[in-house]
Amino acid sequence: MGVEGGMKCVKYLVFFFNLIFWLCGLALIVVGILVQVSLHNSLMMKDASASGGPIILIAIGVVIFFIAFFGCCGAWKENYCMVTTFAVLLSLIILAEIAAVITGYVFRNKLSAIVHDSLTDMIDNYNNSTEEFRDSVDKLQEDLHCCGVNSSADWRDFSPDGNSVPDSCCLNVSTNCGKGAMTDASKVNVQGCSKAVEALLQKNIMWVIVAALVIAFLQIMGIVFACLLMRGIRSGYEVM
Repeated sequence: MGVEGGMKCVKYLVFFFNLIFWLCGLALIVVGILVQVSLHNSLMMKDASASGGPIILIAIGVVIFFIAFFGCCGAWKENYCMVTTFAVLLSLIILAEIAAVITGYVFRNKLSAIVHDSLTDMIDNYNNSTEEFRDSVDKLQEDLHCCGVNSSADWRDFSPDGNSVPDSCCLNVSTNCGKGAMTDASKVNVQGCSKAVEALLQKNIMWVIVAALVIAFLQIMGIVFACLLMRGIRSGYEVM
């Protein structure tokens, strides 16, 4: 005997919320992969801890993806065991997300050091790296309108004259525009990229936090509706 009356609405709400969870899980996987690729291809970050955030996003996304599919089946089939398992697993996911937020907060001050070290490695390896690597560094400097780590003077080993910077540092990029113009503010961006990259990452982190709060709210609502559906299914069994 299936659930009736108001429990039918709860059943469809659980199914609807799980469909949203399924999409959220898929979105987290995609975002995690994009962030991972961005960190290691565009910013070329070497610190292993920089991969922690993207990997956590991907892992949580995969788990939510499968749990949501599990919850959809349980709600549609009105299976008490499956709905109960879904509620328990979703509760564990929320606890894992809380742990991830706490971890991120504890290591928030390490962001500056990671960015600084990564940018320093980029500059040190620029001349002896692949064209793809140099293109990534150039794109970073052009997009953020910056040069070097702390200032354009960080490129002092770029050329033998000790006074040239990559053309990507120029206000108006053109061939050899950075030659002999390291500290010329009228030709090149003299401010470093460290602060700009930190600001960009912090801005993106704010969006991640907002998204996490929305997802957490949906997860809590999903648990509430799952519990209501469990009670409705159990009542149906008792009537039988």
